[in-house]
Formats: sequence, structure tokens, C-alpha cells
Amino acid sequence: MTVDGTALIPLWLLYEDELDAWRAAQSVQAASWLSDQNFKAEKHRVLSVPDASGALCLAVGGLGKRQGGLSLWHAAGFAERLPPRRFRLAQAWSASDATQICLGFAYGAYRFERYRPSKAERAASIEPPLNADLAFVALASEALRMARDWINTPASDFGPSELAAAARELGKRHQANYREWSGEELRSGFPAIHAVGRASADAPRLVELSWRAPADSPLPRLTLIGKGVCFDSGGLDIKPSSAMALMKKDMGGAAVALALAHMLMSVRIRAELRVLIPAVENSISGNAYRPGDVLATRKGLTVEVGNTDAEGRLVLCDALALADAEHPDLIIDFATLTGAARVALGPELPALFGTDEAVVAELARICAGVHDPLWPMPLWMGYDDELGSKIADLNNVAASGLAGAIFGALFLKRFVTEARHWLHIDLYAWNPKDRPGRGVGAEAQAVRGVYCYLLERYGTV
Repeated sequence: MTVDGTALIPLWLLYEDELDAWRAAQSVQAASWLSDQNFKAEKHRVLSVPDASGALCLAVGGLGKRQGGLSLWHAAGFAERLPPRRFRLAQAWSASDATQICLGFAYGAYRFERYRPSKAERAASIEPPLNADLAFVALASEALRMARDWINTPASDFGPSELAAAARELGKRHQANYREWSGEELRSGFPAIHAVGRASADAPRLVELSWRAPADSPLPRLTLIGKGVCFDSGGLDIKPSSAMALMKKDMGGAAVALALAHMLMSVRIRAELRVLIPAVENSISGNAYRPGDVLATRKGLTVEVGNTDAEGRLVLCDALALADAEHPDLIIDFATLTGAARVALGPELPALFGTDEAVVAELARICAGVHDPLWPMPLWMGYDDELGSKIADLNNVAASGLAGAIFGALFLKRFVTEARHWLHIDLYAWNPKDRPGRGVGAEAQAVRGVYCYLLERYGTV
């Protein structure tokens, strides 16, 4: 079989329990080759099978044991492990599985090459099956690439001003309205954002994108908020160097929110969409905010600073207050907020909090179905009084060293009183170990899952 004159190599993707039956149906030579190579359909393992002349006649990819359904992560490693040829799927797959396979090939082909020349090496590619949702694959691949590029870029080249510029460019692309508050403009309206970012040479900002689907009828209001701390030194409660090494990724929430907004605007989600990005660098200088300071906030609550390294919740609280004042149908914030969430759930499971258990459960269900998991966590109000302060309305940290992810969510909840629903996603935005198709680096968690949820919740125009 050929496409545009290019011969397509059959690619079989097999679970371990399918291997024996499949091998029995192959030629004696192919079956012998598989036995000689000790191929057992292990997950991510690939095997090229030659014909009698030694030319590549087919390839086999292992899917490992059956568990949790076929996902893009099964296929992500094939792009780099197969020979650089064009392949076709030799089996019939359901539309959802075919879509996951195509997305996996696209995800696995990603390379971050801003700072070193491309090796110009070709990757294996897949001829999409007719039943794959190629529009989704193309849109999701682009959004994930954008987010990963932003997260991977160090703060020297992607500080608050560059993050704002990226948001502005995205808004221009989709004809969204763009607004920005910067530097001293923030002092009166968004004092917590100003306090956290004022020590940086790159002025703090609050960026707003607003976009409305083309519809005559009233539309529900949806607001996405992303934590945009482009680098976090910890402030005067300075982090050790080992903890600072990955802090370029502390704007992962902003990257996810913008990538998600790109997908939603591209398909014309049936909503009034608002995106808020507090963009700051938590730096140290003579005017840095201090432990013990009491900060004003847009909501009118005063916050005693128990720790300057709990800065994410301070920049988010002003953005949440702005969003909440519009009484939106739904606010979702994304933030690399707490190390405690990683201790509890590890790097692959973002923590999910929300004010409506039914909404939380539905989002978690849909995310699991597209292999972009979120794990529901409790907004345990029994801990709320531990955020108390003797001189302010609340402290930005609790005295207890336990339940840190819950305390972070409870702090943010104080600033959401008018919205119909609120969801908080505490994510890691990073893959800490090399795996097939998923090298160490940025991970755009929650983009696909939340997109599918919002599409189901609101529909498109």
C-alpha cells in the first residue's frame, strides 16, 4: 500500500495476551524472527521484521499487559523507536483508540530545540486511519507543544513580559480582547500580585484575555486562571539551590490555561471565555515583600505573610477576586501550587479540588477516559481555622506542616464567594524521568481532559 508514492509499512500493535495467536498466523520466517528476538510484546518495545531479501516488511509494537485501555502513552514511544518510515496500522481500531494512537505519535515526536541545532533526524510517522479524529489530534498536538515550549524555556527568556507577550499573541490570533495591568498599576487594584512581583527587574503583570463565541443568545461565563510565576526563588524565605533548579516551570499553570484557551477558542466553545494570568517573578531585592508583612488583596481581605515561598496563592487570590466579581458559571484555576500535592500523589496525578462534588466527580471521570487524570481531593473545612492570623484576616500558610495541598486550596477558596462553581487544579507540569516518548521536561497536564469536559459541558457554536 502506498500514499503519494510512499510505501506504507504495516504496523501491528499487540498486547502480551495477543502475541501467540498473532505469531501463529504469520509466515514461518516472521514467526522465527520474533522468537529469535525474544519479542514478548512488552510495553513500548518495537521489532522490525524483514522479508526474505532483508527489507523491512512489517513492524510490531508492544502494548504490554491490558490495563486501563489504550492511551497515547502506549504509542508515544513508537515515533522514536521505530525506523524513520511511514507506517499504517495493520489492525482495525475503534475511533477513540485510533485517535489516541495518532496523538501519541505526534506527542512522541516533540523536541525542544530552542538552544541547540536540530539533529535533523527523521521520526517514524503514522498514516492516520479514516476513523481517527484528526482535527482533535492536530489541535491538541499544537496546544500541547505550545505549553511545553513555554514551560521548558528558562526565565531568562520567558519572564513576565514574555509570558504576557505570548498571551497577547494568542489573543490576536483568535481576535480576543487583550488587557494588561503592569507595575505600579497593580498597586491599588491588585496589591497582592504587586507585592509578590515588585522585587523583580521584570515588572509584575496581570494579563486578561476575553473572548465570546459568536452567538445572539446569552452565554455562560467561563474563566480560566493560570499561575504565572515565571521563576520562584522563594523570596526572602529563599529556596535551597536544589529546589530552585526547576522553578522555570512554576508558570506551568499559566501555560496550561493558555493552551486550553487556544483549544476552546479554536472550536468556538459556547461560552464567554475569560483568561487571567498573574505573571510575576518571585525575586529578592531591597523592596521584596517580607515574612510578617500584611498584604491587602483585591477581595478586601488582609493576609499576613507566613512564608514568602507560598507566593502562588497570593498572586492567584487577586485574580480569583476579579473573576469572582462577575458571578461566572465556572472558574478553573491551574497552578503548580504545593509540593504537598506531589508528596501525596506524585508527579503524574494533579490534585483536583472543587466546591461541587458532582462537578469534581464528572471532571475526574472524563479526564480518566482520555488518559489525562486528575485526582479528587477534599476541601476539608475542618482545617480552615488553621489559616488564622492574630493581626490579619488570614495567613498565607498554616502552622501545621501537614495537609499542605488542602491548606493551599482552602486559602484560595476564601476568595471565591460569588461564582456558581470553582475548580482548583494543583499540578506539577513536569516529567521527572525519561520514558519512551516522554523525555524529562515539561508536561502539559490537564489540557486534554479539561478541554473534553468543557466541550461536553458547554458545547460549541
